[in-house]
Amino acid sequence: MTELTLRGVHKRFGTVDAVKAVDLNVTDGEFVVLVGPSGCGKSTLLRMIAGLEEISGGDIMLDGRSLNAVAPRDRDMAMVFQDYALYPHMTVSENLGFSLKMRDLPADQIYDKVRDVAQMLELEPYLHRKPRALSGGQRQRVALGRALIRDPKVFLFDEPLSNLDAKLRVGMRMEIRKLQAALGTTSIYVTHDQTEAMTMADRIVVLRLGEVQQIGSPNEIYQRPVNSFVATFIGSPPMSLIPATISSDGGGAVLDFGEGHRLPLRAGRVETTRRAGINRVDVGLRSEHISLAGDAADAGTFVSDVVMVEDHGADSMAVVRLGGREVMARVRPGSVRVGETSRRFTVDLNAIHLFHPETGMRLV
Repeated sequence: MTELTLRGVHKRFGTVDAVKAVDLNVTDGEFVVLVGPSGCGKSTLLRMIAGLEEISGGDIMLDGRSLNAVAPRDRDMAMVFQDYALYPHMTVSENLGFSLKMRDLPADQIYDKVRDVAQMLELEPYLHRKPRALSGGQRQRVALGRALIRDPKVFLFDEPLSNLDAKLRVGMRMEIRKLQAALGTTSIYVTHDQTEAMTMADRIVVLRLGEVQQIGSPNEIYQRPVNSFVATFIGSPPMSLIPATISSDGGGAVLDFGEGHRLPLRAGRVETTRRAGINRVDVGLRSEHISLAGDAADAGTFVSDVVMVEDHGADSMAVVRLGGREVMARVRPGSVRVGETSRRFTVDLNAIHLFHPETGMRLV
């Protein structure tokens, strides 16, 4: 059983707090993804776990043992880097077996382990080639194999797919996830690509400016983002945020977006905003919750021109205006055209997210 624990881990460069008091518990066999924009501290945090970056404070523990003073080579972790970090003068076989050779394992054991990992990663035809004779995807598999062959307690991945093209990235992320699931090795994966995070993670840690914003399963973070930053960072296309005023309308309450666009607000949500002492909110809407309206009258309907249409094959994204702000609506291919006027769209009123306009925190 392997458990990695971080308690109040932080990193300061001069007067700048690059990572701020991170608490995280990664359980045995779990695949945790650190995600956030460039400069948010995710790679720095990973390097501190690996021991490649000294921590400024806090504790990093593996199975209850502090790693703060343990050298990187003694942490029983294997890291896969963004730039592959292969030895250019060695063959694939030599790259795979190098760490075992440094541990003075017998040659026959090294041969067997290299063969097993090469079979697992379909690298057998390339064992006698050097890295310059490999494609990007093949080099990444060698880098992955070099980590696998050590049989570590923890895998660390630092944006390992960022140098690959889109098609290779999709294939490699599936390959990495299947291997990790088969091996059951505790893993931490860093990426700035939220699609990678959503498709690979058991749990996601969203970082911003060195601070953890939210930790949860992909579904939890997508369905109930804790603030407007997480809401707009996770999801493709991102959630649309539209400012609105809460006003009364015949005994009920409505969200008034301006330009004649108003949507009813459910009673429980009105009470939440009253307790917060505000009458202005940022309304969050995902594209799948805005669609073309049918013929029947609907309380969630608004009228808009079609600004743009993006075809995605199975569906299309129509850019429309709600209260003067552009939002994305998911529609059937061919159902709308650019420049159409006065098309009726409907909002799923149960799927509306409300955020505080100043703090960005989720209200409901």
